[in-house]
Amino acid sequence: MDKIVNLPNINPEQLDLPTLDKLSPVGELSHAPRILMLYGSLRERSFSRFLTEEAARILAHFGAEVKIFDPMDLPMAGSVPEDHPKVAELRALCLWSEGQVWCSPERHGTVTAVMKNQIDWIPLEMGAIRPSQGRTLAVMQVCGGSQSFNVVNTLRLLGRWMRMFTIPNQSSVPMAYKEFDDAGRMRQSGYYDRVVDVMEELFKITLLMRGRADYLTDRYSERNERSMKAIDQVIRKI
Repeated sequence: MDKIVNLPNINPEQLDLPTLDKLSPVGELSHAPRILMLYGSLRERSFSRFLTEEAARILAHFGAEVKIFDPMDLPMAGSVPEDHPKVAELRALCLWSEGQVWCSPERHGTVTAVMKNQIDWIPLEMGAIRPSQGRTLAVMQVCGGSQSFNVVNTLRLLGRWMRMFTIPNQSSVPMAYKEFDDAGRMRQSGYYDRVVDVMEELFKITLLMRGRADYLTDRYSERNERSMKAIDQVIRKI
């Protein structure tokens, strides 16, 4: 194929021309949207877990199938083989999911080690499979004091690195010890309403992404790299 006149650096054979028709969903989509939820604390009275569980109830009401990963007994990343049962469980859940929710307390101005450890165990690639790419993501945090956005900002950075579609809305709950009752249920407040907003938006965007993620994450640079490698292999055989 001839070069594109005004774009001589582009390989025209690998350049896709996006259309609405190509965004039609593909695959079997009769199942409920699958949402994996991660939280960042091992404390018995964990406010990040309480917030996660409250959000899970909202998502389940919308019609999602929700699974919450328990980070207890997950070893530090790199300390055990990748076939460790907790590692295998986490990775299987990532592959199963179509969307995710990450919720962490703020510690020393950033996410906790418990939260980061879970994300560190999720590889960008497992052979030809990418456990996180194309999944939707909502981020939340709980604060011991005044409201902060350090954690949600860090989680957004991590979500981008993991090639996830992070929704615009987010939740930050200040003085979390005031926002949950003795049973761990979140009290009605503007902060609770915001959690509903975030889960509603995540559910909607996940519905829009289902069956389209593969096309939306198909990149020119990667197609071009694969084509160059294929040419090199042919040349080496000559």
